Amino acid sequence: MNRKINELLGIRFYIPGYQRGYRWTEQQVEDLLNDINKFESKDDSWYCLQPLVTKKTILDINQFKTDIQDKTELQDITDALNKQIRYEVIDGQQRLTTIYLILAYLEKDTKKAESAEQTKTYSIEYETRNNSKNFLKHISVKIEDKAKGNIDFFYMHKAYKTIETFFTQKKSNEEKKSYKDKLLNNVKFIWYEIDEGENPVTVFTRLNMGKIPLTNAELIKALFLNRSNFGAGEEKNETLWLRQQEMASEWDTIEYTLQNEEFWLFLNKPGNKRPTRIDFIFDLICNRDTLKTGTGNIGTDEYRTFRYFSNYFESSSSDKSTTCWKEVKKYFRIFCEWYNDLELYHYVGFLIEQGETIQSLIDTWENRDNKPPITKGEFKSAVKEKIKEKLNNCRDLNKEYEIQGNPKTQCRPLLLLHNIQTVINQNKQMENNKYGLATFYKFPFHLYKLESWDVEHIDSYTENDLSDIKEQKEWLKCASLTVTEKELKENIKNFITEEEEDQNSENNQNTDFENLIKKIIGQDNFQNRLSDNEKNMVWNFTLLDAHTNRSYGNSIFPVKRRVIIGKDQGIRYEVGENLEVKETTGKIAFIPPVTKNVFLKYYNPNVNNLKEWTKEDAKAYKNNILETLKEFGVTDSSSDKSKNNK
Repeated sequence: MNRKINELLGIRFYIPGYQRGYRWTEQQVEDLLNDINKFESKDDSWYCLQPLVTKKTILDINQFKTDIQDKTELQDITDALNKQIRYEVIDGQQRLTTIYLILAYLEKDTKKAESAEQTKTYSIEYETRNNSKNFLKHISVKIEDKAKGNIDFFYMHKAYKTIETFFTQKKSNEEKKSYKDKLLNNVKFIWYEIDEGENPVTVFTRLNMGKIPLTNAELIKALFLNRSNFGAGEEKNETLWLRQQEMASEWDTIEYTLQNEEFWLFLNKPGNKRPTRIDFIFDLICNRDTLKTGTGNIGTDEYRTFRYFSNYFESSSSDKSTTCWKEVKKYFRIFCEWYNDLELYHYVGFLIEQGETIQSLIDTWENRDNKPPITKGEFKSAVKEKIKEKLNNCRDLNKEYEIQGNPKTQCRPLLLLHNIQTVINQNKQMENNKYGLATFYKFPFHLYKLESWDVEHIDSYTENDLSDIKEQKEWLKCASLTVTEKELKENIKNFITEEEEDQNSENNQNTDFENLIKKIIGQDNFQNRLSDNEKNMVWNFTLLDAHTNRSYGNSIFPVKRRVIIGKDQGIRYEVGENLEVKETTGKIAFIPPVTKNVFLKYYNPNVNNLKEWTKEDAKAYKNNILETLKEFGVTDSSSDKSKNNK
């Protein structure tokens, strides 16, 4: 059976608690608008929407009186009888809501035109989202503030803005009227009404198991909010409704928190495209077999977790929803406690970044083999021991690292931990006895992960190996940013602007280039600079994002310093052929605190030379690493350790 949109007007639709909220993206809304727009309507032709699966419910008179609060909506006895009939939407909620939003916009728009025929629409009610009906009824682009903090409102408002943009940019009043007529009279839902005795939850699960958009969590939600899965003491409609409402509200709170990128990327790696992130907790419960149902018969496909919970609800006895939901909230509380504790946030975040699994950390937290569970202080100690294990390959600060391949990155955990412990120490130093320990700054793992940070040299390893004339010219252009002497700047300009075919022999060219390097740096001998071997030690390494590193390549220290400061301030420096410097607005980037300190020469109190990274700077940096990470067993095996410390 098919029903035109015109035939749905005045119907009360009801979205049960097991359904997910509205989640269509701008692209999906725009695709539907364009599809209907391109459809050529004729008297006998129609555009078919995917099935709308419903179940008719006739409300008893008491529930009917409670649900219909606004008596002015009841125009006549027919209208009253229609409103006593309600259709539970089992499948098709997303399109039904989008069509409602299109009609709502067109109805508001026609009110602006004189003598325009107004069209009432259908209504959509929600079992566990009472405010959504009212939000839809009064939706407009001007209520963006009300859409914040509620995931359903956010997506509804975003869809409505997409609809408004579509019509205001492309449609005249006449075209809008034509579109509205087509929508009402030539667009149909495939209407499927299930029998009275069928269980809507079972139908919902069967219909959606094969669809990609529904996640394990959305299927599991149908199990949680099924009336039969609540305890015997909650069989009364009012009590049951309150429990469903409470659970749905808590569900949305968890999902909304996990949608926060800072919280999510503290626990996870980038690239997770799940529309619902609460799946993360359900997967964890399944993998750890928290509910003790076994995982041997649930398969390995994408619906493995759903089958795990389905087995639990089929096999377990009384009050299954409440018992299971307690486990979900337990895991969420653990994550919140880690996130909100200054040290746990940083140490757990470090371990997860280094490949430690959430499952192993929770095993430690719960101390499953011993009772009672360990205290928070004992957990912190256990976490620090795990961190020491991660530093096994990079505790010795006198170790040299290969420039080629992966071995250089062996010290990455140490450099990351140095940044993290620096943040922790700064926060502790700001501790106020009156107000207690406050978190003034947290290391942003989400930015660190999203911007691909890696280990790079402070003093470039290959700056004297530039043999190609184009590379030499590019290097000198960058280096000119630090030059103030007029004669030296003119010599650099002459070298850069001279045609390649007019250059002297290769040997003379290289000699000229090396002389310019020495003049720029300001020394004829490099006694205070790091040797090639010393450049491959920790005291010459820092964390840099790939884009920043590429932006200055093998430039000298002061050029790198200026680029880093520019990144922090949102300024970009460009050098022209005539060495003119242009400052343009650039994208501000996150600079790890230690990286910023390195290029500001923060660790050396006797700084008098900002043109190069000297041995004294490197020793001061190294000593700070030793002092900051001493509790993690970081050492210096060099023979002159005592001298360096002195």
